[in-house]
Amino acid sequence: MYREARPVAKVAGVVESAWTGWVGCSRPLRVFPDGCVDLVWDGRALAAVTTVRGVLRHDLPSAEWTVGLRLRCGVGGAVLGLPMTDLTAEATPLRDLWAGSAGRAESRLAECGKPDEARSVLEELVAERLRDVELDGLSIAAARALRSPGARTDRVAAELGVSERGLRRHVRHEIGGGPKELQRVLRFRRFLDRVEAVARDHSSLADVAAEVGYADQSHLGRECRRLSDASPGALVRSWTGRNVPD
Repeated sequence: MYREARPVAKVAGVVESAWTGWVGCSRPLRVFPDGCVDLVWDGRALAAVTTVRGVLRHDLPSAEWTVGLRLRCGVGGAVLGLPMTDLTAEATPLRDLWAGSAGRAESRLAECGKPDEARSVLEELVAERLRDVELDGLSIAAARALRSPGARTDRVAAELGVSERGLRRHVRHEIGGGPKELQRVLRFRRFLDRVEAVARDHSSLADVAAEVGYADQSHLGRECRRLSDASPGALVRSWTGRNVPD
């Protein structure tokens, strides 16, 4: 079970959503890349979870609930305080990045009896962080522009007034991968948003591939395996349990 909510106004500029998950027993979790950073409290520790290069397999500890804040695409490096290329695709303890403030937040989180209380602690932590953070407006604008299926990196760079090399430097610092890598991830997320339509027979994999920006269904298959370690049909089957051909 998973539920998203809007963040409070004081952090809405850098937080895309707040979420609560109901876990139960410990189990492996597969996290698909999205170009964002999640700040996650799993009941034991506070971590920054980042995925841009491929699927992350994470062992979720037993807990009644977990909470997190998903940072907007393009602000990760500024908020965390280091180039995103310095982080691997995994859960990095926030104590390693924010030391004292993260430790104090963990102590408060351990005392929270409800998800809403824990979410407020996370939002206060990010708000405190923002007092000393200068966001990279160019990376935020680039991430927004690169969401378009027809976006070209040279045109995005020209519109933002930088060279392609400069665009790549900004995006890598804030997201962890270059513009073309981010485009692959954002296109894959558009496919995931359409998996339900395929599962309900409202569309086909071939049609969805064309709609979200893939050259053809084979291109979708290659990229899907690269970013999720699964075929498109397997992802649809995981949603429905039906036998859907790749």
